[in-house]
Amino acid sequence: MWIDSHCHLNHAHIEELGTPDDLIKAANEQGVEGMLTICCKMAVEMPELMAITEANDNVWCSIGTHPHNAGEKAEKEITLDQLINFAKSHKNIIGIGESGLDYYYDNSPRDDQAESFRKHIRACLATGLPLIVHTRDAEEDTIRIMKEENDGTLKAIMHCFSGTQWLADQALEQGWTLSFSGIVTFKKALELQEIAKNTPLERILVETDAPYLAPTPFRGKTNQPAYVIHTGQFLADLHNITHEEMARATKVNFITLFDKIS
Repeated sequence: MWIDSHCHLNHAHIEELGTPDDLIKAANEQGVEGMLTICCKMAVEMPELMAITEANDNVWCSIGTHPHNAGEKAEKEITLDQLINFAKSHKNIIGIGESGLDYYYDNSPRDDQAESFRKHIRACLATGLPLIVHTRDAEEDTIRIMKEENDGTLKAIMHCFSGTQWLADQALEQGWTLSFSGIVTFKKALELQEIAKNTPLERILVETDAPYLAPTPFRGKTNQPAYVIHTGQFLADLHNITHEEMARATKVNFITLFDKIS
């Protein structure tokens, strides 16, 4: 059974496919056993994410501020202690993020992105929860900040990995995990496919990032958690193992990493 390690069940783009409950049911029918729905704006999204998780078994959420929103006043006003306390007080919050650096769009000032990123890392160290990392066109600064803040216990996932071999090597050397989305199935993603093929099986997660980045054969359409099986099957073929073996391995990896659910 598959686990979608990163989706956005509450984002507006996904509503054309149905309610969160509809999407969860559709995914379950395709063999997706669980999913993690990700927070991008703590000040806005947490009530609806908590409601989704409380109404559905095997659906969990994160808490965090996306780098696009790091400069917003409401997000900046959330203190480290508030982030820690909220994460600790709700059993369905199993990760922190997505947080990181995005220099491609620069929707928030880079100083605000870095400050927010450091706050999230510190919250992870205080709670023991994994960090869900978003990085785009900011590989060196992302790794530098993570290394500067890490006390040796940081658990982290490089979400929607589409970076360079250097970034993969840096993350794997630190004991962190790479999560692959539908991008890896794209015809021209040859370098990414090679990275995925050479990533140790015990360090792989699979995700949709729904409603974005639908895998082949649904590229260009609205993504949904049910489609995670297609990315998972593609990864299984890269590793020359059965789809069942990939599903089992990535599920074990997820439960091991997000150990608050056990």
